[in-house]
Formats: sequence, structure tokens, C-alpha cells
Amino acid sequence: MTTPRSTKRTMSMPVIAATTAALPAVVLSSLALAQPATAAPTPAPKKIPATLAAAIQAQAAQAGTVIPAQAVASSLPSALRPMAPSVPDTYKIVRGDTISAIANRFDLDTNDVLALNNLTATTLIFPGQTIKLTGTVTKAPQQAPAPAPAPASSAAATYTVVPGDTLSGIAAKHGVPLSSIFSWNNLSGSSIIYPGQKIKVSGGAGAAAPAAPAAPAPAPAAPAQQASGGSYTIKAGDTLSAIASRLGVSLSALMSANNVSATTVIYPGQKLTVPGSTSLQPASGTTPLVPSTFLGFTYPPAVVNSANENKALLNASPVPSRAEMKTIVADTARRMGVSPSLALAFAEQESGFDQRAVSPANAIGTMQVIPSSGQWASDLVGRKLNLLDPYDNATAGVAIIRALVATSKDLDTAIAGYYQGQYSVSKYGMYDDTKRYVESIKARQRTFS
Repeated sequence: MTTPRSTKRTMSMPVIAATTAALPAVVLSSLALAQPATAAPTPAPKKIPATLAAAIQAQAAQAGTVIPAQAVASSLPSALRPMAPSVPDTYKIVRGDTISAIANRFDLDTNDVLALNNLTATTLIFPGQTIKLTGTVTKAPQQAPAPAPAPASSAAATYTVVPGDTLSGIAAKHGVPLSSIFSWNNLSGSSIIYPGQKIKVSGGAGAAAPAAPAAPAPAPAAPAQQASGGSYTIKAGDTLSAIASRLGVSLSALMSANNVSATTVIYPGQKLTVPGSTSLQPASGTTPLVPSTFLGFTYPPAVVNSANENKALLNASPVPSRAEMKTIVADTARRMGVSPSLALAFAEQESGFDQRAVSPANAIGTMQVIPSSGQWASDLVGRKLNLLDPYDNATAGVAIIRALVATSKDLDTAIAGYYQGQYSVSKYGMYDDTKRYVESIKARQRTFS
């Protein structure tokens, strides 16, 4: 049997499902979130629905098809900005890290972190290396403007990519616009570069000098209440989502004010218009990234708006590939003492290792964890977890799996708890679709063993 719950337990076990894209967490609001009554009169026997879908329909018949907003914790702190952990004095590099990603995670300036550690944009970093995140940064003297390009030679100048390079870093190093690097090499913002690859850093003979990237079109005259916005000059390593988070505006408002989208290439030196006030509602006529209905249920606007904000942030941010997320989940499971094959089975079932996945119920990332479950996972590991961060997302999912395995009578019950909610499973048993979910997880686990 599941260990009885008590307010005196040192490790609280919220009775919630981590949720999946296939089963929204919202529809579990009365099943997975319900606490057992204390000293309540014994109710009359009730017929237990045969499936979770039947339970949902019965609930909808009583409370309507629109689920109340207060039933689901949906908001991210500080106007939907990603949670920013406190800045440690030092940080140990792990696989997949970049200096710009580390700086964004702790809301630091990439150039300051580079200067603090005597690094450059092309310096190779490696797992296990320790870098400083706090301290006095000595600003380098302002460099003179890059000299005018030499007359075109018979061949374009090239640069050999080394580990740690980025296209924006290469462009900055050679004093050319990033858009020119894209044009000369037939690349885009989503292109992958690799050590040893040759990159053209000039146009070469006979090639027309590439035009400098056009500045963003001026934003339309803003209403009086938005006149306090201002502008921001992009620095190397910046992303639209990081800029929006740093300035305390929503990503959608920042993109709208500058007539850009999540796939627009930005470059150092470009100026962005910063809106003075924002709205969480999508612009009229704009198709939302995440729908408001799923399986016949309409989700509260607050939940859907949070889901769309998170989806926009993830779309505009660099995230690991599916193969890289698979490695991150396996490494996280090993480090936390959970079977890697089990954690991989959940990640594949939940999102197919897609860190950009967001459900209408605001289930986020590879492990499809809703914010309230993320808060529980934060309590379990002893630090604030940011579900938008791929490493923290994996940590949250694995922490929940570990807690369920530790407090369930057997593995099947633990797996069911991730889908249906631990308390619901202990009180009602597994629904038919929950049983199918358990078998699917076990089958996937065998393929990863």
C-alpha cells in the first residue's frame, strides 16, 4: 500500500500526475490533486468509472466543460519569466554547456563571464571544467573599429571551425555581419557547424559585397501608455527569449514591437525596440502556438496563455536535439540513482525527447511537467528548477520518477502514478487506459535496456 500522507512528513508527496501530452494534467484536477478527507462521514458507495475518460465525462457533467482556472497552477513567476536561480561563485561545466547558455541561465552577461575567466568566444570548454560566475570584471579597453576589408582577392578568406565556435562568434571575430556569414556559406540560424569545417569569412573575387543587415523596421507609433519602453542593443550570445526575460517583457510583445518572429536572425549591434507595457493575450488574428482545447475540454485562458508563452520561449531559444536530450535524460537518471532505461521510456512516451513540447495544460518540455509538479520536484532536489531549461526539466522528471518508485508498492503502481496520479491510483486502482500506459512504458524500457 502507498505510505499514508501526513503533514509531518519530511518529504512531501504532492498527489499530482506529472502529466503527459496524451493526457492533460488539468483533466486530473479532481483525481490526481484531490486529498483524502479527514474524519469525513463514510459516503454512499459510488460506481467507479471503468476508464479515466469516463471519469472525465462524469466530472464534466457535474462541473461543466470549462475547467476553472484555480484548478491548475499555471503561472511562472515574475510575469512568466523563466525562474532565475541564485548565482553561485563557481560553476562546473557539464556536457552540452556553452558560455552563453550558462550566462543566460543565471541572468548574466556573456561577455562578463568570458572576461571573468579570461576566455574568448572561441575558447574550448570541456565537461568538468570549473568557471567563475562572480567577481570583479575588468573591462577591456574599447577596441578600435575593424579596418575596412582589404580589396577582394582571387579567393574568399576562410576560417576553420574549432570546438566551441558559434557562427555569431566567428562573425564577431572577423568583424563581419552574421547575415554575411550566412549568405557566403548558404547557412541559416539553425545550421549545425562542426570542428574542421571551413567557413567563408569574406566574399572573395567577383562576389558583390554583401549588404549590411537591415535594421528592423521602425515599430508603429506606440500608444501613450507604452511610450516608456526604450531600446536594447544586442550583444554576442543574446537570444530573443533571454532579452525578453532580462527586460521583464513578454517574448510575444518584444517580437511584435520589432516585426520579427522566433526564426528571425538577430546579430550583435542590432537595436531592438522594447515595449513599455505588454499583454499576455495573443494579437488579434494570430494563431496561438498551443491550442486551448484538447480531448473536448476547454482550458482556462490563464493556463493557455502560460502554455503559449512557454512555447514561444522554447521556440526562440536554442534547445538540445532529440538525440542530445536522450543523453541528458540518461545521464541525469544515472546521477540520481534511477534506472536510465526507465527514465528514457518516460521521456520517449511523454514527448519523444522534444524539449520544445508544451501541452494545452502547460506541461513543459521533454518530461512534460506542469509548473506545480515542477515546484514539487524543486522541493525534492532542494533547489529551484526551471522547467524551460533542458537539464532542469530532465531533473524534475527523474526526481518525480524516483519519488514514485520509492513510495509505491511496486513498479507498475509507480509508473501509473506518473500518468494518473499516485493518490488516484491508490484509491481507485488503475483505469484501463492507465494500464495501457504502464504496458507502453514497460515495453519502451525493454528497448532501452
